[in-house]
Amino acid sequence: MAKAWLPACTCFSTARILSEDDVLTLLARLTLIRTLWLLALLVAGHAHATKVLIIGDSISAGFGMPVQQGWVALSQATLQRDYPDIRLINASISGDTSAGGRSRLPSLLQQHQPQLVIIELGGNDALRGTPIRVIKDNLAAMIDQSKQAGGDVLLLGMQIPPNYGPAYTQAFAQLFQQLSDDKDTRLVPFLLQDLTDDSGALKAGMIQADGIHPSAKAQPLMAALVNQQIRLWLEAQ
Repeated sequence: MAKAWLPACTCFSTARILSEDDVLTLLARLTLIRTLWLLALLVAGHAHATKVLIIGDSISAGFGMPVQQGWVALSQATLQRDYPDIRLINASISGDTSAGGRSRLPSLLQQHQPQLVIIELGGNDALRGTPIRVIKDNLAAMIDQSKQAGGDVLLLGMQIPPNYGPAYTQAFAQLFQQLSDDKDTRLVPFLLQDLTDDSGALKAGMIQADGIHPSAKAQPLMAALVNQQIRLWLEAQ
């Protein structure tokens, strides 16, 4: 029986051995793609994060200690155990006043678009004898700015030594409750309340050598106090 005639195969391979330059180019492209993908994930994560903006003075800036020991850093570390997407943005500056915060806040709101704004200001104003009316106007404006930008507000109250006179001292202490009531904000009446005992005396080791700023030992107490209000706010969302 005659064999069937089969045409000669004209197929040929287009594969080629990659040169070293080709391999390096391919690896560079893959690295770029991976980097862009990771950046996209990072941007998406930030877009969905719950952002809390803290604007304050040296009390919140962590004066006199590494930033990771300050109450803001401790607060975030604790909250992220239950709320991994929460992000605390600390825009506090040592020495800042209510006027300084009022001036800085609009650009911070535009940049970060926080869902919650924590305001810890007024103490430096009071130590300079700034009229209560001026402090109140500045803080009220900051609350209004925050709400107009879509954020809720947590106000952190402060107190000053009695040597400023009973009238001024009492008016300053009442200022934060009045603002909270008038503007319907959350409130910690006195951020340093857990640094004292039942008699009102400072607990040992709570203040730095300057006699003014809270020590590293005091920071967890402040963080816990603020976190109570942040958690209540988160649960209400």
